[in-house]
Amino acid sequence: MIVLSLKDFYLMPHPPILLPAVGKGEEQKINKTSMSLQTLGKEIAQKAPDTIVLVTPHGTMFQDAIALSYEDEIDGDLKKFGVPHLSMKLEIDKILTHKIYELANKEDIPVVLATDSLLREYKTSLFLDHGAMVPLYFINAYYKTYKLVHITYTSLSDIELYRFGMVIQKAASMLNEKAVLIASGDLSHKLKEEGPYGYSPSGEKFDTEFLHHLGEGDVTGVFGMDKETVCNAGECGRRSIAILLGALEGKKFKGELLSYEGTFGVGYGVMKFNILGEDISRLKELEALRSKSYKKKENQSDPYVRLARESLATYLNSGKIQEKLPSYVPDEMKTMKRGVFVSLKKHGELRGCIGTIFPVAENIAQEIVRNAIQAGVHDPRFNEVEKEELLDIDFSVDVLTEPEPCSKEELNPKKYGVIVRSLGKTGLLLPDLEEVDTVEQQLDIALRKAGIKPNEAYEVQRFQVIRHKED
Repeated sequence: MIVLSLKDFYLMPHPPILLPAVGKGEEQKINKTSMSLQTLGKEIAQKAPDTIVLVTPHGTMFQDAIALSYEDEIDGDLKKFGVPHLSMKLEIDKILTHKIYELANKEDIPVVLATDSLLREYKTSLFLDHGAMVPLYFINAYYKTYKLVHITYTSLSDIELYRFGMVIQKAASMLNEKAVLIASGDLSHKLKEEGPYGYSPSGEKFDTEFLHHLGEGDVTGVFGMDKETVCNAGECGRRSIAILLGALEGKKFKGELLSYEGTFGVGYGVMKFNILGEDISRLKELEALRSKSYKKKENQSDPYVRLARESLATYLNSGKIQEKLPSYVPDEMKTMKRGVFVSLKKHGELRGCIGTIFPVAENIAQEIVRNAIQAGVHDPRFNEVEKEELLDIDFSVDVLTEPEPCSKEELNPKKYGVIVRSLGKTGLLLPDLEEVDTVEQQLDIALRKAGIKPNEAYEVQRFQVIRHKED
């Protein structure tokens, strides 16, 4: 039997507009969310925890490590939302924070103690972000005698985030802390055209499925959601929840949805998690799910992405370039020449992308081999990919058609990629990119990539791509 010290778990959204000083009446349009958060504030006050452990997407974030705030106090305000007088200062539970750090290190989970002295090296400082302040505002209305563990997640794998949640639970239990855990996060930001990131049909789909799985206590359902849907939804709460679910490892639970609203084009879900009893380890199921997914990637039916993955994997494992083309490569890839871009994404975020506008190799297959390795090892924006990362990386291959001259009126960012040229400077942008919805946006990005000023004379070409993605 697993004895939990952390016994209470909540999903709370963090829109500053909920606070009357920020909303100025607009908060009434999401009154259900406000009422639900007040209910949880009262409930947490009755439980009177010594510590609130809060996971946020909006604190000081490191690219490759979870950040644990580690000073005596942490403070912040909402001046960037027009209300500098709305501020908080809270005491950090340094004992629990350090125990979490210590145990995470033993489990080889990348974590960092975020101190002011460390953050000065990155020209930033410790602060209490709105992802923490908004949920805590509703708690502070009823209860203030608690310490805080302030955690900012990063883009680690689902398994690592889940295991980190297990570490939080273990640390709290070892110290016999009376604590609650809050996963701060909004759901899809793409529910409406007038929303902050426009509309995507994946938005409503993500919110519906995500909340359903949580309601059913279906951990593998949460982690098994379609990656394309997750990526296109534009959410910021899933990773907070991944950590929360890890803290519930070994327990059967159900999620009780207090409210859900999408009035402003962003999904706000308020949920409490009720423990029902003991359960089997979900970690083994998640590891099996990850392994199955990787094997599927290794045996893709699409030869373009299969060759890209295999080429980079071979290079990372042996240091050698794959010279002999595999038997699954069709004749069209051996005889045709085209420009090719190979893109790598890790947990939905770009991890490398290198391509050629015009072919430099003898055929498409050799172009893929070359650019896959370049994307993984020589993209100057990123560190080299390590072979252990291949488990969590998705490959895509874009084969370019012959570029053709065009006018700006003939561009369509969803259908055509664009090439801009001026005095030896060239910029390219692929078509159908997330958050590139207008010709103006497309040209602006391409010009900036080329170092061409908007008022300079430049030529425009368009092209199409045949996009190959992993299943």
